[in-house]
Amino acid sequence: MSLFLFLILVAVILGIIGFAVHGLFYLLVIGAIVLVADLVFGVVRFGGGRRKRIGR
Repeated sequence: MSLFLFLILVAVILGIIGFAVHGLFYLLVIGAIVLVADLVFGVVRFGGGRRKRIGR
């Protein structure tokens, strides 16, 4: 869980720096890619393994 939150924090910081500093647009792009990868990781890690078991 801490890795998930850390990656979101890194993505936000990179996005802010990339948006604020002229000429560092690639940091905004990298931040967006990290954010999307982190959200996919979170869905797979926290939401993908929950299946209902049929009672016997």
